[in-house]
Amino acid sequence: MERFEYASPTTVKEATALLGPTFNDAQILAGGTDLISLMKDFVASPKRVVNIKGIQELAGISKTSAGIRIGAAVTLDDLSMNPLIRADFPSVITAALGVASPQIRNMGTVAGDLCQRPRCWYFRAGHGLLAMEDGKSLVPNGENKYHAIFGAAPAYFVSASSLAPALAALNAHLKIASPSGVRTVAVDKFFLVPKTASDREIDLHPNEIVTEILIPASATKNATYEVRQKEALDWPLATASVALKMNGAKVAAARIVMGHVAPTPWPASAAEKSLIGKSIDEASALSAGEEAVRGAQPLSQNAYKVQLAKVAVKRALLAAAGKA
Repeated sequence: MERFEYASPTTVKEATALLGPTFNDAQILAGGTDLISLMKDFVASPKRVVNIKGIQELAGISKTSAGIRIGAAVTLDDLSMNPLIRADFPSVITAALGVASPQIRNMGTVAGDLCQRPRCWYFRAGHGLLAMEDGKSLVPNGENKYHAIFGAAPAYFVSASSLAPALAALNAHLKIASPSGVRTVAVDKFFLVPKTASDREIDLHPNEIVTEILIPASATKNATYEVRQKEALDWPLATASVALKMNGAKVAAARIVMGHVAPTPWPASAAEKSLIGKSIDEASALSAGEEAVRGAQPLSQNAYKVQLAKVAVKRALLAAAGKA
């Protein structure tokens, strides 16, 4: 870890003023569960670390006329225990509890989960976001069993966020502050597929801070299902989050977003359309799962993920419909 300057502002305005034009100038410290490890491995070497844990504007979960507001610095543990979230958004609760380490849930924040860097071992070993060497990606002919089955080259990493699929399925939005003002970005537009080594995988500029997440008020049946290798601390192999608007026993509208299978939370548009006007049962859920993985392009070691993603979609749908 290289030497750095440390700042601890008390307002968002102060915090954004301390950031710089590049991520090498300054980076944000919230829970620290990702940034510290990146700095120890010299993947990140900011000249200044801006601690935002003392900013009260970033705290709390509250109900507003627009929906549920979640402060960016709310911990995953507080999120998972909140009665407002528990009442209407079981998909978010499952996703938060999927971070299976109590220590990380007590330290890691909601915005930190969304903004964490990929867990790809090539990236963490210093080969860059696209894992390039001599102009070629190391992934297709390398160790790729945990990499993407959707999305085009040259980005093969998978989005590491536990919360993003659930929030995207619920049409959540982020508020992002900078010295020039505040902008709003839909969660499903926040994640990007980089095309060059200098691109980032999220729509967050070096001088910006995520300040809150808003889940709009809506009557949906929602659920998340994760497939993982072990229950202890580990990242899922595939997940699916669904949100269903029902007209009686029939689906009026559906959102299905898969996680850990692509560089971004991956929407399953064809599967969503296949459910309209149908009731959720074993047959319709299985058919939607098959639609969701149509077009998958597994690498040499991760074809198993196709089946896991299909199962995750099916079981998330059955859970949302109360038929799990």
